[in-house]
This record gives sequence, structure tokens and C-alpha cells, in this order.
Amino acid sequence: MNQPLAYVHPGAKIAKNVVIEPFTTIHNNVIIGEGTWIGSNVTIMEGARIGKNCNIFPGAVISATPQDLKFQGEETIVEIGDNTTIRECVTINRGTVDRMKTVIGKNCLIMAYCHIAHDCIVGDNCIFSNNSTLAGHITVGDYVVLAGMTAVHQFCSIGNHAFVTGGSLVRKDVPPYIKGAREPLSYVGINSVGLRRRGYSAEKIREIQNIYRILYQKNYNNTQAIEIIEAEMEATPERDEILQFIRDSQRGIMKGYFNAG
Repeated sequence: MNQPLAYVHPGAKIAKNVVIEPFTTIHNNVIIGEGTWIGSNVTIMEGARIGKNCNIFPGAVISATPQDLKFQGEETIVEIGDNTTIRECVTINRGTVDRMKTVIGKNCLIMAYCHIAHDCIVGDNCIFSNNSTLAGHITVGDYVVLAGMTAVHQFCSIGNHAFVTGGSLVRKDVPPYIKGAREPLSYVGINSVGLRRRGYSAEKIREIQNIYRILYQKNYNNTQAIEIIEAEMEATPERDEILQFIRDSQRGIMKGYFNAG
């Protein structure tokens, strides 16, 4: 249902039961899936690919060109997964030649005034609280929670099920399953509350805790810790995921609290 005061470019592909409120502008080369609601004063620019049953609130700008001086006008996109909510005044820029797209997964909640820059890849079931900001080329796993006013440095990675406390500056990679807090951002434990909410058993949570005790609390360097974890702990998907994340880290993982300086 398109309001007469909304503008929809003839080249946009809009499912029949999408609701578009007044004063919204939808540009050419946009695809919007069934059941999505677009609030007033939203701007959806070329290259947006929005899934089913999404909610996009007033003032949001989706798929604007990257804030990157190297961008040369290449044809890139923004993908937003099904059942994702984008709150007021969120800005999501499309990709550059690096990844050719910016991606927000399914079932995410991106709260008001968040910014997600070019070439970010965000997983499913993430929550970004108000004013959280992702610079370019960032990778975020599934079930990640960023509390309010978190700022993430370009090229960082954040692992699955991680929680970052409000007002944090994320300069290093944040491994899976953990809580990051303090300044500089440091390991302060695993995200046990989030893991319990998602059905992880007490035994599995203890296993993850034991992995991170070796990594962060035994005064080993990362290479030594990895060797000990592989030698002493049974191979499980969670163990292997953590070790692979550390091996793949390009910026280095964040430190433990006692050696953060």
C-alpha cells in the first residue's frame, strides 16, 4: 500500500503487501520483500535489497553511497535480512569494491541513530543499541549485542554471541562468546547470561569458560594458549570456533583486563 505522498521509482520492485508511509522516497534498483513496513521520511537509495517482514522507522537512510573517498561509483548493494527492524535515523551505506555489499542479517534490531558503514557484514539475531557505530569493512557474527554508543574500528571482527558494554571503543577483534568492557576494551568474562538465554547448557558454558581461562588468565601468549587448549581440551565446535577466530584475527584479539595496558 503506497501513500500518494510517497515517491517510488518505477524501477523499484516492491512486493504487493509492502506498506510505504507518506514522505518516503524509494529510488531505482531497490527490492523490498513481502510484509515490510516503511515509515515516513525514510530514504531508500539505489542498491537496497530489503527482505520480508522488516520494519524501517522514520528518518532512516538505507544504501546511501559510501563515505569513502576511494569509492568510484561501482555498482554495489545493501542487503537486509528478513524480520529485521531498523529504528529512527539509522544510516546504512552500501559497499565498495572491497566486498561489493553491506549486509545486515535476519532478525536483527538496529536501534536509533546507529551507523553501519560500507562493506560491513553483520550476522543474524544481532542487537545494536542506540548510537552504536561500525566503521567500514567490519565483520560481526550472529547473536552479537553492542550496548549503546559503542564504536567499532574499521576492519575489526566480533565473534558469535559476544557482548560489548556501552560506550566502548572496539579497536581489536572480540572473540566469540565473551563480554568486553572497561577502557581499553578488555575481556571481563564470557557472555553466560546470553548463552543461557539461547539454550546453552551449564556444561557447555563451563567448557567455554575453561578455554578463556587458559587464554586470558594464565599469563600465556596466544600461541602458547592455543597449543595448550588443543592438547588438553576435547575438540568441540565451540573450541574449534574460538581457536579459528584467534588464528584468523588480522588486528589481534583484545587483551585480558590485567594485561590490557
